[in-house]
Amino acid sequence: MTVAVRVIPCLDVDAGRVVKGVNFENLRDAGDPVELAAAYDAAGADELTFLDVSASSGDRATMYDVVARTAEQVFIPLTVGGGVRTPEDVDRLLRAGADKVGINTAAIARPEVIADIAERFGNQVLVLSADVAAGRDTASGWEVTTHGGQKRPTGLDAVEWCARAAELGAGEILLNSIDSDGMRQGFDLDLIAAVRAVVNVPLIASGGAGAAAHFPPAVDAGADAVLAASIFHFGDVAISEVKHELTAAGHPVR
Repeated sequence: MTVAVRVIPCLDVDAGRVVKGVNFENLRDAGDPVELAAAYDAAGADELTFLDVSASSGDRATMYDVVARTAEQVFIPLTVGGGVRTPEDVDRLLRAGADKVGINTAAIARPEVIADIAERFGNQVLVLSADVAAGRDTASGWEVTTHGGQKRPTGLDAVEWCARAAELGAGEILLNSIDSDGMRQGFDLDLIAAVRAVVNVPLIASGGAGAAAHFPPAVDAGADAVLAASIFHFGDVAISEVKHELTAAGHPVR
């Protein structure tokens, strides 16, 4: 059975507002997250992803509130990431209304937390968020980075890390090309294909969408879902346009 491609808007939330920049810099306000989420639900989005871009303890309470208010109004799956460090963080977000939880930095620091979360909640709840940039010192040529646009190098080969995370229990991988983020030149197809070759879990392509035509090649390269932010937030491309392009390219959509 062929699985339908999911189209996922991503809302980067900072202190209760949606923001967007280029390569994580020069952030500008893109609106109220609950209002945007409701609009995307009505427009046919298959899921929503919230990323708490500051992820500081001071904003954490704000994020729980945003998740709870969104879950009351939106009936599509909601993934929340940013600042998740422990199974207890996952538990609180699920109780607030999240369906899935993304983890990034904490998993790099202690990979065993992936297994801890998967064992407690099931791997379908856990999304590994991998921020990837070109890295000359890795076998694959890509390196996992942390802290968003600061691109703090970890020394981890991105392809190997995704494979290991899937083995540990990550149920899905959100693969974000930091080099492409906000550039609107298209997804990093080589990166998608490289990770697809080593993991069997669903793969979400992120970073670089600038037109509806950019989405089908990401699926051709191996993505099961496609994620974008600014082109949706600022009205450049509608979700319906993306689904039309995917259908025209022979990819089933919901």
